[in-house]
Amino acid sequence: MRLNSLKPAPGSKQSRHRVGRGIGSGWGKTAGLGHKGQRARAGGYHKVGFEGGQMPLHRRLPKRGFASPTLKRTAEVRLSDLQGMKASEIDFAALKAERVVPREALMAKVILSGKLSRKLTLEGIKVTKGARAAIEAAGGSVADPVEKKSEEKETPETKSQKAKE
Repeated sequence: MRLNSLKPAPGSKQSRHRVGRGIGSGWGKTAGLGHKGQRARAGGYHKVGFEGGQMPLHRRLPKRGFASPTLKRTAEVRLSDLQGMKASEIDFAALKAERVVPREALMAKVILSGKLSRKLTLEGIKVTKGARAAIEAAGGSVADPVEKKSEEKETPETKSQKAKE
């Protein structure tokens, strides 16, 4: 078998219907659209879910659930992923360097999945309780991630107090 001898299976390729090409084609005159009406007109068909002006089903039913905007930005890291890494001191930059977390991730969280048998030091990465216990049982340590301090907004009162000092 060679690339130049490949052919599709017999009957798998059919020529498309050429509608509106005369009475002998079987698809002439109205071209399969029937007589008159909205569906027979060019560009004249309603949008998906349209129910003739009645409130459509997707708007009648209550909305459920919640789509987290940060879901894709937080990456889950398994203990088995950490086991396969070369570095022993692991931070978020090391996870990105070894492609354990995707490029678009803004933070990572280690979860209890898989086994860890080597000593690791984690810095600046969130860790679940079970994963923390497993890392410490293997002789490793976990430094809590640095929380960003929310800067207090200056009120006119605090500005005047600073000006007096």
